[in-house]
Amino acid sequence: MKALLIIDMQKGSFAPITPRHDADGVVKRINQLSAAFRKLNWPVICVQHDGTKIGEFVKGTEEWENLDDLIIKEDDIQIDKYANDIFYKSNLQSILNKLGIYDVVITGCATDFCVEASIHSALSKDYNITVVADGHTTGNRPHLRAQKVIEHYNWVWQNMIPTNGKIEMKSAGALQTELIGIQIQER
Repeated sequence: MKALLIIDMQKGSFAPITPRHDADGVVKRINQLSAAFRKLNWPVICVQHDGTKIGEFVKGTEEWENLDDLIIKEDDIQIDKYANDIFYKSNLQSILNKLGIYDVVITGCATDFCVEASIHSALSKDYNITVVADGHTTGNRPHLRAQKVIEHYNWVWQNMIPTNGKIEMKSAGALQTELIGIQIQER
């Protein structure tokens, strides 16, 4: 069993002042993957940044809410996070331990901040990690366009030295095909 992690797909991260690369495509691919995870009765974990302490992404405000087009179901697990690293002072690791999950599939925003920090944290905790290469996004940076940031981090993650776990990159389409194969085998 694997868990799908959806990181910070919140309205405040997708404001007109901070446009994200291929936002609609990323949301569509995350929705397709989450539907496949639910069919397998595998957990979908929606992580939302709670920046109440610093007055940003205050829980319950519009900027804290998930994007309208992102499909989150009642049975999905909701987790608040308080730093770039999704494991920092959150209950994510205890939930994964309780469910017996050692394989996480990572999607979300922003590639170079919360996604990056979370991948490193998961790797140091010996999880097997699949990064959805076309399932994360970010915005343009002062010195680099968003598409190049994404391309760079996909290369970095693909070439990281794993700990006791492993790290691999897959497109949403390849992962979707793999999940359909698992569904067929389970019938």
